[in-house]
Amino acid sequence: MSNVWSDISTEFLHLYPRGRRLVVVAGADAGRSRRAADDFATALTSAGQQVVREHSDDGDEQALRTDVIAPFRASSASGAVLLVSGPAELLSTTARGLWNFIVWQLADDETPHSIAAAIVDVSDPASPTRRFADYCALPSSFGA
Repeated sequence: MSNVWSDISTEFLHLYPRGRRLVVVAGADAGRSRRAADDFATALTSAGQQVVREHSDDGDEQALRTDVIAPFRASSASGAVLLVSGPAELLSTTARGLWNFIVWQLADDETPHSIAAAIVDVSDPASPTRRFADYCALPSSFGA
């Protein structure tokens, strides 16, 4: 596992140390998001977190709310992390408020998403790298 995922997991746990937490790994390619989220889940589990993994191929917000998020919130897993992966639609203007933490995965010259807490380049899945982007001067819709 890459140090990128353990570093992001450390950052996430510093910001959200307890309670039910909702995390998304999204990007232009849902399959890549799944692989990246699996690596992130491994890092969170290694850090002692209980992780509930879900994936959405189509980013259907209503199905996500009904079939994944509502049952997670109603469960007895009080200290768990729900980690959902899928396409960019998981970050629609109505869905982005669902997440405590957002990871955007990209490859090559794809555009990063401006609302991501972490941006990870997975052009080489065996050696992902973190990208840092300064979006202070850009409108919030950039990259959406």
